[in-house]
Amino acid sequence: MADSDRAPPGLLRSVSIFAELDDAAAAGLERLARRRSYAEGEVILSEADRGDALYVLVRGKVKVVLYGESGREVILSIFKEPGDFLGEMSLLDDEPRSATVMAVAPSTLVVLSRADFRTHLARHPKVAIQVMTELSRRLRRADAVIGDLALLDVLGRLAVRLRDLALAEGEPTAEGRVLRQRPSQAEIAAMIGTSRETVSRALSELARRGDVVLTGKRLLVRHRLLRRD
Repeated sequence: MADSDRAPPGLLRSVSIFAELDDAAAAGLERLARRRSYAEGEVILSEADRGDALYVLVRGKVKVVLYGESGREVILSIFKEPGDFLGEMSLLDDEPRSATVMAVAPSTLVVLSRADFRTHLARHPKVAIQVMTELSRRLRRADAVIGDLALLDVLGRLAVRLRDLALAEGEPTAEGRVLRQRPSQAEIAAMIGTSRETVSRALSELARRGDVVLTGKRLLVRHRLLRRD
């Protein structure tokens, strides 16, 4: 395998489920992984396909989506940080992929096959506990999203989504937390189950109330919104 096809040194140690590996184990795992590049708009994984690999983001931005019968898109997650991983569920339960993953921007990912992943689990059982912990965290997040979609109006769903994004990715300031590259209105609409036009109106309402401040791609979420239950 050429060096350009290998996982970047140290990448897998940045993945939460591999964080506690010693240097030798991490290096051994990296030798098994291979690098793949995807163009903007290219499908990385398709829903219902056989799951046979774990994917780790090296660079770029990808989204996890479901499509309704009408073609309507619902964004479940967006991954853009090196070390973000996806595709782990199918490796464990032998079921088809549960969603489609698409490159939002030109992206590079490292791929670890099911056979290599399971061999690694057998040698390092502590990783299995870390995988279950991460799956539990993602399941709780999915439950919260489903609850929000069922119980909140559009303004409430938008407020909760912006709060979650700010707490997860925002930089703390005296006024609140700042997202320097907020998602597009189309992406937000697909996250909260509405239209881009409705998101535009709801953002304007939150700004009018003083809960957020919009400046280009920059979004300030004020403390008052961060504190709401």
